[in-house]
Amino acid sequence: MEKQKHIAMLIGALTKGGAERVLVNLADYFVNRGYCVTMVTQYKKENEYPLNPKVKRVLSDISEDETTKSRAVNFCRRFQKLRNIWKEERPDVILSFIGKNNMMAIMTSRFLSIPVAVSVRAEPTEEYYNSWMRFMAKHLFSRADGVILQTKRCFDFFPGKVRKKAVILKNPVSQAFFRERYEGVRDHTITAVGRVDENKNHELLIRAFAEIANEFPQYRLIIYGEGDKRKQLQELVFQMGFEGRIELPGSVDNVSDAIYKTRVFVLSSNTEGVPNTLIEAMVMGLTVIATDCPCGGPAELIDHGINGLLTPVGDVEKMKENLHFVLKNLQEAEKMGIEAMKTLDIYRPEKVYGEWEKYLKTLMNLE
Repeated sequence: MEKQKHIAMLIGALTKGGAERVLVNLADYFVNRGYCVTMVTQYKKENEYPLNPKVKRVLSDISEDETTKSRAVNFCRRFQKLRNIWKEERPDVILSFIGKNNMMAIMTSRFLSIPVAVSVRAEPTEEYYNSWMRFMAKHLFSRADGVILQTKRCFDFFPGKVRKKAVILKNPVSQAFFRERYEGVRDHTITAVGRVDENKNHELLIRAFAEIANEFPQYRLIIYGEGDKRKQLQELVFQMGFEGRIELPGSVDNVSDAIYKTRVFVLSSNTEGVPNTLIEAMVMGLTVIATDCPCGGPAELIDHGINGLLTPVGDVEKMKENLHFVLKNLQEAEKMGIEAMKTLDIYRPEKVYGEWEKYLKTLMNLE
């Protein structure tokens, strides 16, 4: 009888973010395909994505008893604990997501004969935010068996020896977003979804909406998500006198239902990889506006004026103009939404998951 193939996945935690959602979706796909999947996270936190019960969960952080006042000692102990996990689990491949996890996956698995694929989920200069991390990423990644990037622009960050190993794999999108396009009267809402932090720059959207709100008194702005900027933005909304028109209700589990009938979906980030929330809005046929942020994900998805609108990063005036255009020209907005839905053919789950499976099987020498 053929041995069950085993995939180990490494990430910091499963808190609600785009990369975490992609990895949870991949884990679900592979266990349902008959693979053994082990999810290794450093932490277990509140408000995490639910993990398929067939997936084994392993924590790699050291205990309080093992923690010392020495950062060097703590690092060595974490390093050894993760290496011991690989020795015990003996996966056929390790798939790592984000920043230092990618470095740790490569270093802790050295000489264990386990192939490693590392995945950069955001703009590389942001994910590797200081000179030491950038140096390590550019040189250490050449020792990985595979490197998964989000956009063509990401390739420019890495030297040739890393680019040779790199591929672009699309983000798998939850089946919940693949539904008939809503053709009724849309809600008078503008929505955004994502972690409420500095990078997502929801303040840009709030200020842009505030400048046109009086002209479109029936419209509300709803920003779904949790994060360290939420209370600050709620205070800003209060100070501006828009607490009845701009809402930050926190996270929702049924995002597809929450945005299904919205008039406009907006992504206002400073940097992104290929944002899942934007893909999800487009496959549902929503009218979308997004910042043309590095590493180029929105620009690869949106043909400006055809299936959505692009806005320069941080440009309140242009965001205001784009919002004004789609609310004033509903027929044009509908046309862009219909064009956006053509993204559905590219991101069908069976196609995207199949590409990930084929790639990882290649690293396991199964292709």
